[in-house]
Amino acid sequence: MSTRTAVSHTVLSPVTEAPVAEVPSLTLEETDAAIERAHEAFASWRAVAPGERARLLRAFAAVVGDHVEELARLEVANSGHTIGNARWEAGNVRDCLNYYSAAPERLFGRQIPVPGGLDVTFYEPLGVVSVIVPWNFPMPIAGWGFAPALAAGNTVVLKPAELTPLTAIRLGELAREAGLPEGVLTVLPGKGSVVGQRFVTHPLVRKVAFTGSTEVGKQIMAGCADQVKRVTLELGGKSANIVFADTDVAAAAASAPGAVFDNAGQDCCARSRILVQRSVYDEFLGRLQEAVSALRVIDPGDEASEMGPLISAAQRDSVRRYVGEATVAFAGSCPSGPGYWHAPTVVESRRTDERVWREEVFGPVVAVMPFDDEDEAVALANDTEYGLSGSIFTDDLGRALRVARGVEAGNLSVNSHSSVRYWTPFGGYKQSGLGRELGPDAPQAFTEEKNVFLAH
Repeated sequence: MSTRTAVSHTVLSPVTEAPVAEVPSLTLEETDAAIERAHEAFASWRAVAPGERARLLRAFAAVVGDHVEELARLEVANSGHTIGNARWEAGNVRDCLNYYSAAPERLFGRQIPVPGGLDVTFYEPLGVVSVIVPWNFPMPIAGWGFAPALAAGNTVVLKPAELTPLTAIRLGELAREAGLPEGVLTVLPGKGSVVGQRFVTHPLVRKVAFTGSTEVGKQIMAGCADQVKRVTLELGGKSANIVFADTDVAAAAASAPGAVFDNAGQDCCARSRILVQRSVYDEFLGRLQEAVSALRVIDPGDEASEMGPLISAAQRDSVRRYVGEATVAFAGSCPSGPGYWHAPTVVESRRTDERVWREEVFGPVVAVMPFDDEDEAVALANDTEYGLSGSIFTDDLGRALRVARGVEAGNLSVNSHSSVRYWTPFGGYKQSGLGRELGPDAPQAFTEEKNVFLAH
């Protein structure tokens, strides 16, 4: 590539379709320069005393906390998230930084008994690590990557999605305001084919943490193999919400819309397949219709909004194609006029080879299917290339444990839909990903473990 000045990318509001900002798209040369600055900063950042690194992360958390409302409003404008969700997302960045600020002073090695001397292990940072963030949850997924990586002593280069770069750029500015040295956290907006691909090929980048589609994740994994580069992948999902007849059917139906229509269904953890025991299928469907009809799909800046628009016209058109092939049971409402709106939609699947049942729609569409017994429910839930999350509704503790152990997914909830907490591990089975994020061990995923033997 030539050494040209970076071109800009117009960021559009999914609510109004109007321009929100112009953001530079970095060139290959600019990306290389930023990676080299991060490499230069690594030598001094890794040498920062653990307590001081912890203090800087707490300071970063405090500055983010002071700007939660600003970040939330920015996310509403850029991503169309509801204001309630956006506040939670900004707060999650703050909380992740606070949680991992405890890690520098607790990144313990081990002393292992050996004959003839002393054997000890150390966790040492990798160097420059890259975080590639998707457009569906720009703030929290950025924090899930950079907070433990920084805590472990790495420097971070972060590429936000082209559609949603604004909060990541602001977080980079807030890091500097909090006192993080230059080059420790660098946000690099641009095309995946330029910035993201360079993270894969640049020899100074020692790890890629990627969240996005399974298709792109496979390409990144293949590219990283050339340098035997570390990679963490959080990819697609087609998660099942399994409802047994012995549960509170009304409560299960009332909670189902939030599990799939949150963020307009643009969530890899969305419970986009609902399996309902046949004896309560009709009751569940009736109650689900009431819950979907009551869902408030309105301007995401409104405090009462429960669902906003899709991220782009292309995403809306893709969702419409899925719905056009399916048997629609019922749908909720959504605004007309400007914005990439799509009503929350429930379809009934008759066969497991239907596209809407098998593929990740990434929109406000849920497919429902009956089952007869426990074994069939587990088999249907596992009949997918994905394995990220899922829910099980039953009042039988033994059944809950059997099904939870039987379902091939990394994150399961019983009688709830909660599966992502920053203090517990998160990741998927099968083609939903590789490795784990979050939880107490996340900083170790950004380190090398060194073993040292000292002879007597």
